[in-house]
Parts: sequence; C-alpha cells; structure tokens
Amino acid sequence: MILSGVYKTFMNRWEGFQTAWIISDLHFGEDDLKRAFPNRPSDDELVRRINAKCGRKDILFVLGDCGDLEYIKKLRGYKVLIMGNHDTGATKYEEVFDEVYEGALIIGEKLILSHEPVEIPWLYNVHGHDHAGRKRKNHLNVCSDVIGYEPVNLTQKLK
Repeated sequence: MILSGVYKTFMNRWEGFQTAWIISDLHFGEDDLKRAFPNRPSDDELVRRINAKCGRKDILFVLGDCGDLEYIKKLRGYKVLIMGNHDTGATKYEEVFDEVYEGALIIGEKLILSHEPVEIPWLYNVHGHDHAGRKRKNHLNVCSDVIGYEPVNLTQKLK
C-alpha cells in the first residue's frame, strides 16, 4: 500500500507505484528566490536531489509553483501537480505532468494536499507556499526552502 488512509479512488489510481514523494515551490528558472535564499541550490542541482530520491516507479507530488517546465521534464516518476499561485493555465502543465489539479485535493478522509496552507481543524494538510516555515498544528510544510531541497517520503510520513 503506497499511501495509507487514502480514498479507494486514489488508491486504485496510484497502486503499483513504490513510494510517494512530495515537494513544493521549486520555482525553476526564477532567480529572485536565489537572492532571497542564498543557499538555494541551482536548478540542475535541485533536479539531481529530487531524482536521487524519486525513482521511475514512484509518484512525485509537486504542490505548486514549479517554474520552468523544462526542468519538470527532467524529473523522474509519475508526476502529480497541485497548481500554486505562480502556476497559470492548466493545459501547459498537462503536457509534462501525469495529473494536474487546479485546486486543493482531499485524497483521504483526513488528508488534503494544497499549495497554500488551509485551516480545516479535522484535516491534516500537506502544503507548500510558506517559505518561512511557520509551524502549524496538523500541517506538513513541504516548501523546498523549508525541507532542505529534497522531497519528503510521503509514504513514510503517513504511516
């Protein structure tokens, strides 16, 4: 079972994959973040770090703000995008992602994937957007600047 606690619809869609990885706010090709976060790796290094974790038989969830799609093409795995505030026009993302969602996605009875944090007390929210990494109850912030520029193993986190 790749993800415990996930609705049967998603479980059926994602069965057969080995591990689910998740990351947000890659902002490929956007130099302004390099100034804000001087230790931020280059785009090529970020691709290398993600691919070092995520294999071809894994799922990679990107929770928005992906930036230059040429870098997304280099990422391994079955790619799922939850669009962020910097992502516009779902059609162009459908060319490089296997699944694209224009808003938050409730994938289990108590689990929601979103770009921006949402405050729903009975849900566990996995999100990005918050580059400062503020701590919130029932939240997991997977913004690349907060998690050390490597995807989080969502399969392990949910166990």
